[in-house]
Amino acid sequence: MTDPALPPIAGSEAEILALVQQPGPVFLPRTNLRLEEIRSGFACALHMHQPTIPAGAHGELISHLQYMFEHQGEGDNHNAEPFAQCYRRLADLLPQLVGEGCNPRIMLDYSGNLLWGLEQMGRRDVLDALKQLACDPVLQPHVEWLGTFWSHAVAPSTPIPDLKLQILAWQHQFAALFGREALARVKGFSPPEMHLPNHPDTLFEFVKALKECGYRWLLVQEHSVENLDGSGLPQEQKYIPNQLVARNSSGEAMSITVLIKTQGSDTKLVGQMQPCYEALGLGRQVLGASTVPSLVSQIADGENGGVMMNEFPSAFLQAHHTIATKGSGPATVAINGTEYLELLEAAGVTSADFPKIQAVQQHKLWQQLGGAPTSEAIPEATLEATAAAIAQLQASDPSFSMAGASWTNNLSWVEGYANVLEPMNQLSARFHQLFDPLVAQDPGVTQSQPYQQALLHLLLLETSCFRYWGQGTWTDYASEIHRRGDAAIAAAALMKESSIGGRKFQAG
Repeated sequence: MTDPALPPIAGSEAEILALVQQPGPVFLPRTNLRLEEIRSGFACALHMHQPTIPAGAHGELISHLQYMFEHQGEGDNHNAEPFAQCYRRLADLLPQLVGEGCNPRIMLDYSGNLLWGLEQMGRRDVLDALKQLACDPVLQPHVEWLGTFWSHAVAPSTPIPDLKLQILAWQHQFAALFGREALARVKGFSPPEMHLPNHPDTLFEFVKALKECGYRWLLVQEHSVENLDGSGLPQEQKYIPNQLVARNSSGEAMSITVLIKTQGSDTKLVGQMQPCYEALGLGRQVLGASTVPSLVSQIADGENGGVMMNEFPSAFLQAHHTIATKGSGPATVAINGTEYLELLEAAGVTSADFPKIQAVQQHKLWQQLGGAPTSEAIPEATLEATAAAIAQLQASDPSFSMAGASWTNNLSWVEGYANVLEPMNQLSARFHQLFDPLVAQDPGVTQSQPYQQALLHLLLLETSCFRYWGQGTWTDYASEIHRRGDAAIAAAALMKESSIGGRKFQAG
């Protein structure tokens, strides 16, 4: 029996991993698109997030959305209900378009703590709408859910052992709300802030965790990647799938398919459906032995700002009406990421045909280590040699950074936040020191209240929002979450030592 005060973020790891690793297509059996009839496509995603903060009436953990409702006079908190409506409105827009004979598509990226917050608030209207979008067989061909980190952590500065915990926690949450069949259809991943690690060991472990958790492709920002020779991606290469190669300091390599999010983070791109109109001007491209439709991939906040709150619904409807009324011949269509990739695969196009790319700045690092400019192999390297090469480049090249790249490169989630990062890393180390041996001995430990209480605070402390708004209220929230997480781990350690009656951690 689980604690109702805790979100469903752990306890079924083996079952979930077995489920998401099942092979075979998930959208191909239901798609009503034919690849040979498509000239170009556009894939739009909406990102939705509200952090969890220790700001309830008695200091309890609540959704920031709830805080907005309870403090209407602060800032733009009067938008609380419009935000809530943004979270549910695709359940109205998509059936309308389908009923009008259109063939809409949308990808949805909801953070785990937003979903938990909606549960805490009892917003069944929103959750029921989201369940329709996740489970209704009529809407399934039109909606793709993307996985993400549970608490909107940014990958480059998240402790490496916690990357997989964040991914699995989201999968637990999603399955608890919408069922395991719905989770089995989630094959694309949207990293918060489009923040891609470029440190070789972090990126390698990130890609490894994604693949172990069943993800087949990743959405990346164009400025966060480069070709193997260090050059930027030419325009046409951004409109086809690429293969991201991740090599660690020891020379191990792993790769994952990526779709390229073009341009910056301006919500007007999706709010006014610019990707649709950009795709109308594109054609097919040669890829391997085939020609394939060009694809414009784009993501924006789904609720933040006047454009998304007010202009997006009519623009979304208008864009789909526009392409539905185009004449005969190869068409521009709305298409979701996994659907596009599965159609390519069915036509004989494989990942071996995709251009190989790497995280930005890695070419400089491999050169410093003596690697060939365009080689997929890297020279003999060690952790020490890689660290030394990074230090040398940082000293000689002001533009060199191993902090990763995102869609908001004018902001840093590291600089000036030692008072959040150091406690975060300490909490992570304490968590793994205590629980990793216990879980290795008995995987059932992840079902226990002490484990889940400690995990919750660890994941929450990694939320990017606590390192976005500057010092003050938000870093104070982080300090309080760290204090509670530290206390939870200390209590669990004491329970382990006492082992009353020989009992180990038990669920509930």
